[in-house]
Amino acid sequence: MLFFFMLVLGAVPVAYAQQQDVKDTVEIAEDVDSMEAYVADSAMAAIEAELEGMNGDGAEEEGGGLHKQLKRKFIEGSTSFMSLVALALVLGLAFCIERLIYLTLSEINAKRLMQDIDVKLEKNDVEGAKTLCRNTRGPVASICYQGLLHIKEPLEQIDRQLTNYGTVQVSNMEKGCSWIRMYIAVAPSLGFLGTVIGMVMAFDRIQTAGDISPTIVAEGMKVALITTIFGIIVAIILQFFYNYILSKIERLTLHMEESAITLMDSITNYQSRNNG
Repeated sequence: MLFFFMLVLGAVPVAYAQQQDVKDTVEIAEDVDSMEAYVADSAMAAIEAELEGMNGDGAEEEGGGLHKQLKRKFIEGSTSFMSLVALALVLGLAFCIERLIYLTLSEINAKRLMQDIDVKLEKNDVEGAKTLCRNTRGPVASICYQGLLHIKEPLEQIDRQLTNYGTVQVSNMEKGCSWIRMYIAVAPSLGFLGTVIGMVMAFDRIQTAGDISPTIVAEGMKVALITTIFGIIVAIILQFFYNYILSKIERLTLHMEESAITLMDSITNYQSRNNG
């Protein structure tokens, strides 16, 4: 009995110790779970803050606008040379706009005009046909008017007059295009000149500093590349307008040739009726 009592007394501390160990293990596990949850929450908060920061930076960059970025690059590319490139763009666009307005106003319904002239010549109303041509704008009406002025002359003479006057009209349509070609060539040349100047500036600063510093080299190269880029962009813009102008000139020239052929047929029929 005494032995059993002593055995029970010895088992109580062991059970209590085991219970305490289980309790400590559970508390440690709970602490670990709490720590993991805290770390996870902290990581998610950091990620969200980073994403918000990135979105904020993007919004600030977008808020700057393209014109502000171009303005900043314009200043960084040496204002003296960039001003020359910008001047070439402005003058080139001025000539392009002037030519586009002139050529757009010169476009008419040539087929309708030739039909009206033919109707008046069938009625022997030469003066009415001349008045119609005078009141109509564009090179097509002008060349028809010149043909009607010599309607009583031989057909070979009329054809020669139409050819000569057509050459004059084509020259008038191409007036100013040489200046556009010049600015297309000058813009990238100014950019390349800025490139050379930037390289010279970089080497001068390297020589002054006595050491090849990435900052010194990068500044000169930046000026060189920015001026080149803007010069090429200006040339591309002007080239686009120039090609469009050439297409309009070609279309008007084609209308002039077709109208001249139609006018010669109408004049031939007119002379046949009156001479017969």
